[in-house]
Amino acid sequence: MGPEEEREVVETLRSGWITTGPKAKQFEKEFARYVGARNALAVAHCTGALHLALWALGFGPGDEVITTPFTFTATAEVMGYLGIKPVFVDVDPGTFNLSPARVEEALEGGRHRRVRALLPVHFAGHPCDMDRLLAIARQYELKIVEDAAHAAGAARYLDGRGLTRIGTVGDLTCFSFYATKNFTSAEGGMITTADDALAEKIAVASLHGMNKDAWKRYDTTGSWFYEIHDLGFKYNLSDVHAAIGLAQLRRADQLMHRRAEIANRYSSAFRACEVLQIPYAETGIEHPWHLYVLRLKPDLLRIGRGQFVELLKERGVGTSVHCIPLHTMHYYQRAYGYRNGDFPVAEDIYNRCFSLPIYASMSDEDVAYVIETVLSLAGENRR
Repeated sequence: MGPEEEREVVETLRSGWITTGPKAKQFEKEFARYVGARNALAVAHCTGALHLALWALGFGPGDEVITTPFTFTATAEVMGYLGIKPVFVDVDPGTFNLSPARVEEALEGGRHRRVRALLPVHFAGHPCDMDRLLAIARQYELKIVEDAAHAAGAARYLDGRGLTRIGTVGDLTCFSFYATKNFTSAEGGMITTADDALAEKIAVASLHGMNKDAWKRYDTTGSWFYEIHDLGFKYNLSDVHAAIGLAQLRRADQLMHRRAEIANRYSSAFRACEVLQIPYAETGIEHPWHLYVLRLKPDLLRIGRGQFVELLKERGVGTSVHCIPLHTMHYYQRAYGYRNGDFPVAEDIYNRCFSLPIYASMSDEDVAYVIETVLSLAGENRR
């Protein structure tokens, strides 16, 4: 956070308008321009965006949606709100993204005849293989709702379209501006879509199903009267949050450039270390590097991932683990019958991975210390 964010927030506070209003509308317009989307709708968080997207498509009890188990719970959690069954398939061992081959197997097997959509997650910011997923969706007449919580600013080359920003590919794309994201509004999310009818439906539903923007009731063009036309939710984004998001959006490419510099330094330093496996970044993409995920090679180490992470913490390097596969969680096993061992690639990644610090305000000295500490710990515990 810097002076730009402070100015935007103070301006908003002094305007007397702090809930959903002109700043939120401006954020929508500028984000739509940034990703090249026809419509962008600001909401309270990405969880709400995913819920609204699936709801707007009319999915409900008995329907199924194919997604990845290697994600945060919000991806599948929102399906439970609507009575949808999440159908997990395993991930690609390089990108950690939804495997198109496993998607095809699930659809060809005949067990999942109620699948209505694919919900790929662009893990760590690495864009999924959207050409193949789009082809599968066309073949089986499925919708695509993208979880782009990690992927604001990401792009990849698509057949016939060239370099294409995430946010303009699937039927609906859901973004997160949570505090840890590449650019943030502290809390917040966005939905992009080319479908005007879906955009209008979501805009109304995001604020209680009212027939007009509630903030207009309080300006000179508005009226006290409103009508409820449909089921609605409380998923609107305040102008205070949108003000932060606007300032951050204007610096988005600068912030992501710094993340890419850090990721490149990490990979250059760790590539030659036999006990570490660096992230895979294929050609033909623009990777925003929301996460930098290393994997250990346990057969070459005397300690496991858990102890490695704890020792890093003791030496002043905070890490996290992304992600704990959902099919190993008690709720998903109880509600849907999943079991440990169902998705071995996701489990192998989880058992060996940890995420290093990567954020735009890291100094070169910070980065050097992380590199030195990881390599020292790896060397000390080599078999």
